[in-house]
Amino acid sequence: MTDGLTQILRADAKENRDRIVEVAREVFASDGLGISMREIARRAEVGPATLYRRFPTKKDLILEAFMDEFHTCRDIIRTAFDHPDPWRGFCYVIEQLSELNAQNQGFTEAFTSEYPGTVDLLSHRTETLRAFTDLARRTKAQGELRDDFVVDDLILVLTANRGLSTTTPPHDRIRAARRFAALMIDAFHTAPTNHALPPSPALARSIITSRTGPPGRGAD
Repeated sequence: MTDGLTQILRADAKENRDRIVEVAREVFASDGLGISMREIARRAEVGPATLYRRFPTKKDLILEAFMDEFHTCRDIIRTAFDHPDPWRGFCYVIEQLSELNAQNQGFTEAFTSEYPGTVDLLSHRTETLRAFTDLARRTKAQGELRDDFVVDDLILVLTANRGLSTTTPPHDRIRAARRFAALMIDAFHTAPTNHALPPSPALARSIITSRTGPPGRGAD
């Protein structure tokens, strides 16, 4: 009976920890690193005591949230690299990193600026690009990826995609990232597929609304 209770308590503790880190990642990405621990606890629906028991300092939580993002990126590359179909693995990288980037909103840049040297990003990025380069080579040999694709094109895609986190309304970012990824994948394919694209958010309407204001009001 005691063992069963212990397992339940451990499961609850892990659930609390995972929820705190997930909320922290979202909050740091959307609101910056200056948000208070109390606000993070409120959004994670845990008490401040629970938050501080897991993460005694704000730096501890920021580091954990960043490492969670770090591992997510690494796992995307590893999953794609191990996929039996190189083209599907290649598409998975574009799709998943596009979504991740669209939600990041400068969290990585803010972290590295605030805590330089805390994480060896150079080794991580070198390992990631090496694995992706090999995946691209195998995809070309498969005949699915255009011959003139270079690894810098991935950087180009991610750099362009990062703009979605600052220019696209929050509720539309994932939809926009998925459509953007589909367009890029089609561009990288050896021949246009003409597959149906994911639905596009109404970005033009958002831009017009933001410039003119609600109906009945003139432009600012």
